[in-house]
Amino acid sequence: MKAFLIDRYAKGGALRFGESPVPELRENDVMVEVHAASVNPLDAKIRDGEFKLILPYRLPLILGNDVAGVVVRVGSSVRGFKPGDEVYARPAQDRIGTFAEFIAMNEADVALKPQNLTMEEAASVPLVALTAWQALVEKAKLRKGQKVLIHAGSGGVGTVAIQLAKYLGAHVATTTSAANVDLVKSLGADVVVDYKKDDFEKVLQGYDVVLSSLGKDTLEKSLRVLKPGGKLISISGPPDAAFARQNGSGWLFQLLMGLLSFGIRRKSKRRGVSYSFLFMAANGVQLGKIASLIEAGAIRVVVDRIFPFQNTNEALAYVETGRAKGKVVIAVK
Repeated sequence: MKAFLIDRYAKGGALRFGESPVPELRENDVMVEVHAASVNPLDAKIRDGEFKLILPYRLPLILGNDVAGVVVRVGSSVRGFKPGDEVYARPAQDRIGTFAEFIAMNEADVALKPQNLTMEEAASVPLVALTAWQALVEKAKLRKGQKVLIHAGSGGVGTVAIQLAKYLGAHVATTTSAANVDLVKSLGADVVVDYKKDDFEKVLQGYDVVLSSLGKDTLEKSLRVLKPGGKLISISGPPDAAFARQNGSGWLFQLLMGLLSFGIRRKSKRRGVSYSFLFMAANGVQLGKIASLIEAGAIRVVVDRIFPFQNTNEALAYVETGRAKGKVVIAVK
């Protein structure tokens, strides 16, 4: 099959377009013919080698963390899917590889595609929607009437997180540039801070939750927005010991992750708030719930651009500019 791979970790390196074996089908797997995949900043970080300690992949590696397509074969123990089913998924972190013509995934990580979405639209959803769900529903336990700040509201995670937070009944603030104010307001943001003009930490106060996908400076400033007992959740790091335990890592790696996050955890504790790092996990059940929200109109997808499969490198470069509104998608078939 045709695929886009990396042979070695290299910052800013191009993916190699070439032939790769069709993946092995295990007894609990579904084999999916890929119709569309979306591009995430995570793909660039993996290519650059930023996660090689956390995720020790064997090279060469097919990149890609989101997929929509059609089931073509199922393993002997699969009961939830059959050939012909239209599905979408975020593969498990150790089985990524959606920039290809086929991918095999455990059926537990897969869900039926929302019926009202095209393949390209569906492929834009899994990673960012699962991130928003696991941050706001699972970690934050966001409730009606609470206040949440979602950074980078016009990005892939932000566009879904704003809508999910509004569905949960929260008051939502977000940061973005002036060019994207109308977009984030249309998604339900109650307060919009132009990060180029205003200091969000001076404008906002008394928040219950902050979801950050940005760097260290923004993370530390976010502490000033939270009220005592509030929760600071980061999807960009630094990782913490809890993440290392969740990842099945040994005590030494847990200690290292604890050291990496020591500074922000100490500052959080001083302000009476909690800090946690989220590296989202594949979850077909949650994707099923998200599909229901999409079909009900509670969440709409935001797709910036669709690239043909042969232009996967250009799609990745576009995502790296940081200017995409919503998601960037690759049409594979």
